[in-house]
Amino acid sequence: MTDITDDIAEEISFQSYDDDLRLLFSLLHDVLQREVGPSIMEKIEHARTLSQSACLLRGSGIEGTAEVLEKQLANELSKMTLEEALKLARALSHFLNLMGIAETHHRTRKAKNVAQASKSCDDTFNQLIQGGFSPDVLYDTVCKQAVEIVLTAHPTQINRRTLQYKHIRISHLLEYNDRKDLTQEDQDTLIEDLVREITSIWQTDELRRHKPTPVDEARAGLNYVESSLWRAVPHYLRRLSNALKKHTGRPLPLTCTPIKFGSWMGGDRDGNPNVTAKVTRDVSLLSRWMAIDLYTREVDNLRFELSMNQCTDVLARLAHDIIIKESSEEDRYMSWNQTSKHQNHNVHGLPTQLPAQADVPSCTECNRDQSHYPQLDVPGSEYKPLKTKDEQAAPSPSKSDQKPNSNGHQSNAATGQQTSPAKSGTYSPNQRKLFAESQVGRGSFRKLLEPSLPQKSGISPYRIVLGDVKDKLMNTRKRLEQLLEGLPCDQDPNDYFDSPDQLLQPLMICYDSLQSCGSGILADGRLADLIRRVSVFGMVLMKLDLRQESGRHSETLDAITKYLDMGTYSEWDEKKRLDFLTKELKGKRPLVPPTIKVSSEVKEVLDTFRVAAELGSDSLGAYVISMASNASDVLAVELLQKDARLAVAGEHGRTSVGGILRVVPLFETLKDLRAAGSVIRQLLSIDWYKNHIIKNHNGHQEVMVGYSDSGKDAGRFAAAWELYKAQEDVVAACKQYGIKVTLFHGRGGSIGRGGGPTHLAIQSQPPGSVMGTLRSTEQGEMVQAKFGLPGMAVRQLEIYTTAVLMATLCPPKPPRDVNWRNLMDDIANISRQSYRSTVYDNPEFITYFQEATPQAELGHLNIGSRPTRRKSSTGIGDLRAIPWIFAWTQTRFVLPAWLGVGAGLKGVCEKGHVDELQAAYKEWPFFQSTVDLIEMVLGKADIPIVKHYDEVLVAECRRGLGDELRMELLSTEKYVLVVTGHEKLSENNKSLRKLIESRLPYLNPLNMLQVEILKRLRSDTENLKLRDALLITINGIAAGMRNTG
Repeated sequence: MTDITDDIAEEISFQSYDDDLRLLFSLLHDVLQREVGPSIMEKIEHARTLSQSACLLRGSGIEGTAEVLEKQLANELSKMTLEEALKLARALSHFLNLMGIAETHHRTRKAKNVAQASKSCDDTFNQLIQGGFSPDVLYDTVCKQAVEIVLTAHPTQINRRTLQYKHIRISHLLEYNDRKDLTQEDQDTLIEDLVREITSIWQTDELRRHKPTPVDEARAGLNYVESSLWRAVPHYLRRLSNALKKHTGRPLPLTCTPIKFGSWMGGDRDGNPNVTAKVTRDVSLLSRWMAIDLYTREVDNLRFELSMNQCTDVLARLAHDIIIKESSEEDRYMSWNQTSKHQNHNVHGLPTQLPAQADVPSCTECNRDQSHYPQLDVPGSEYKPLKTKDEQAAPSPSKSDQKPNSNGHQSNAATGQQTSPAKSGTYSPNQRKLFAESQVGRGSFRKLLEPSLPQKSGISPYRIVLGDVKDKLMNTRKRLEQLLEGLPCDQDPNDYFDSPDQLLQPLMICYDSLQSCGSGILADGRLADLIRRVSVFGMVLMKLDLRQESGRHSETLDAITKYLDMGTYSEWDEKKRLDFLTKELKGKRPLVPPTIKVSSEVKEVLDTFRVAAELGSDSLGAYVISMASNASDVLAVELLQKDARLAVAGEHGRTSVGGILRVVPLFETLKDLRAAGSVIRQLLSIDWYKNHIIKNHNGHQEVMVGYSDSGKDAGRFAAAWELYKAQEDVVAACKQYGIKVTLFHGRGGSIGRGGGPTHLAIQSQPPGSVMGTLRSTEQGEMVQAKFGLPGMAVRQLEIYTTAVLMATLCPPKPPRDVNWRNLMDDIANISRQSYRSTVYDNPEFITYFQEATPQAELGHLNIGSRPTRRKSSTGIGDLRAIPWIFAWTQTRFVLPAWLGVGAGLKGVCEKGHVDELQAAYKEWPFFQSTVDLIEMVLGKADIPIVKHYDEVLVAECRRGLGDELRMELLSTEKYVLVVTGHEKLSENNKSLRKLIESRLPYLNPLNMLQVEILKRLRSDTENLKLRDALLITINGIAAGMRNTG
């Protein structure tokens, strides 16, 4: 969870927040007294008191006395035993986690009051109507809106999933505590439940002991759908529909999907060798399986609810057809039973092959002459045979009717085979096992529980139709299980669902029938929610994007062109590459020979394209090319995709396979961002490519821009400005060729990686870059913060909807003064030079970074499946953006988010442009949001804490660099305040400032403890207990900062 969710700027009720915090802290205090004893509790309280006193003194400007208390605290922490330090770290971490839970609860509580919530659908629609937009324009724009939120596996969620669940349960208990009708008994029970949860949390290991696999990460992502989004989406769409009906007179169409979800979990292989083609296939099938499982549960509930008989002729005919079909199937079962006794099966267990739709397992003992049905020995009940209409009056065969043959063995009427002796009417244990494991057996058992056909004529037609839907869902789930296990699947396509439209058809017939029969109130309940879920989640819950680095595709084409004696692809210039790729794309033959021998790395790339061809666009979303820099990077992927599709289609004897994936270039370095518009123009100037976009992607080009690597490359301000200009250029390029564009924003959670409030971020985009469509990533701890609870998820979905709507209908104005752009260029250039001179050009910086932060130790957290570096070098360039920012956030320096900004602002202000910058801040959304986010980060930085890290951990010869950087931080604060006109940091966000200050008494001693543990660990690197203590402090500081990477 972080401080950059949208509602943090809105006031929460601090009275009720403080009440909840007192309750939680009191209970944790009691639990700790019991768990660790009074001696440790005294040390915990003493550390907190010293820290709180120092914070109050600093707040009052009494710096000297505050510093004395902080040194006393550091000295006392240095004398603690390892066991005492471990318990103190755990206790402080849990106090900070409980604060976070209380904050989130109160934001959720506020969001429930829709009438007061800004940026809600009702509030925004009212603004637009009052602003002169017609109801028709508003309605059409909302209905055409297409936003996709892409959940990624980026390793920034530090809490174990077990602890996340426990935190959510505490949040639910706080919600229950808000009720006004609780009796004393209810309150006592509530306190007991809270004590149980807090005790359970204390007794649970905070640390992940093993790295998650990509499949583990995918399961965690799917869990957010099941536990939160599954409930939130219908609620959000109902709220949106009600607001739309209120302001336009028309509700949202039932199958309209303003927001959908995508995922990178199991598809993002950029720098992660653990994500293989098999992983991608398995994750996609797993996602489908979970979707079917969730739909099956909902259909079961609907069957219970829709018990009425009145229906339209269309539904009645459908129900009748289902009954006739089932009747004919039972007739076929009977016919097969009668004829199969003339066949000879010389097997003694289950037959190796049964006729299609056979219902009788061979291990069932049946009377040859009178019974055509399996005798199920259901524990605790007498056998009752299923009867058809013609047999209602016929007597039931008794067990005595079964006659042994001449050798004393009973004969199986269905197959003519002999079965071994058993107790009358029972199975041997092996037969029971075989029968229980067989799908045929399960089907037979199910028939005992369901009405026979004559009874079905009196059953609600809705239940008949939904029963058929459930049967197909069960068949679909079984098919997916077979695919996951690598077993052959030969089901009739009419017996399972393969697309959302197939599932929607019977549901819509039920919906229309209810509406036509005057039961609209029923139609618009659970059934409408299910239809909306199918429309949003489809058959896969979240379509899976694939991502790979552009160099891997070049290596693959190298292998192919060398094998074909065509030369080395990567050595060709761009023109030759484009000529070759375009020629091959226009051709109809495959390029890759089936006999080609390649390295394991190249084979993995080719296998990924084969899986993409097999799964198609029904299961997969986009193919994202990271580090894209040329038009050939895109065409290379198009060619490899085309080749795999031809190969797979040929193997399956089909003319085509699943839908073609969108190919999305990701521009992320400063150099590539500057060239983005030119690359798109070059692509669209190629006739084959433009026609391909029009024909296969509805004239829509998707382009992704990366915030993390650009920020690490050039500093936050320079990256923000280059991203702004790159988006302008890409939009202009697509407009030039008559192609629509969707921008995909690769934002991280932290400010240093492009994070920030959703509404603010979207509203500050260049004019014309958000035209009803948007894709954006949500990563790590932000997924939990925004979508971990249904109430928060509903609020965030509303914010996405209204922000995109406002940016579409009321796009932000371009800078009023043309000179403002020149000033941005100046700030960006000075900022970039200052940033790079420190990070990349100073030879001492890397060593200082490694000494002053816990960067080297972060890898032991086991929070993600991918390595922390793309390559094995130790330079900043190959370090991933997440550990780069994570490490600086731990020390409270948050250096990547502000370094260089102060130099840029100072340089322009000293040239006499203060008034222009202040005007730009007030009027230009881009500049205002950029400066506001930097100001928020500066409010979290803590110079005394940073200085303490340097004094204890950094070699004396490098402490001067730390002194310079802290002076740069002060300079940045000064010039940010000059531009904003504020007297103090976060002056326009008093709620945030108060929340940050309330955490310091627990956060400061945790930082000091981390310094002490790092000092000990670096002289005793194999001490696993010390490492655990360090990792616990990392968890706690992340909770206190509400940020990781």
